[in-house]
Amino acid sequence: MALIKWNPEVSLFPSMSTWLADFFDDWNEGNVPAIKGVSIPAVNVSETPEAYAVEVAAPGFSKDNFRLEVKDGYLVISGEMKEEKKEEEKGKYTRREFRYGSFSRAFALPNNVDEHNIRAQYNDGILRINLPKKESEAKAPTKSITIE
Repeated sequence: MALIKWNPEVSLFPSMSTWLADFFDDWNEGNVPAIKGVSIPAVNVSETPEAYAVEVAAPGFSKDNFRLEVKDGYLVISGEMKEEKKEEEKGKYTRREFRYGSFSRAFALPNNVDEHNIRAQYNDGILRINLPKKESEAKAPTKSITIE
């Protein structure tokens, strides 16, 4: 027979306050980002023989809200949006809404990307980035080396 140490703080039937605290602690840890307004746009990456394509789903942004950089072999995509709407009635707020959001993502660029010809466009809520590949360098023919 095994002896089990009894701990009065742990119960098979937790109190309602413990259960609620555990539930809301999960929310506070960011497990429900939509509640906090934190959102990282979804990204699709595809490859063709000529280029890589990156699509970022960011509805509600404008092209001026984005910043694209190539830095130390990484493509850094960031965006920031601020919006405020007010409806005033004789100096009083009857309604005021504002939202703020930002994100930043970084992607390691393969060695064969032509960093000087990267192009981007924003249309219908999708930021499309074209990363053309460099022309493949002609490989030197195989050379046999004799062992002396």
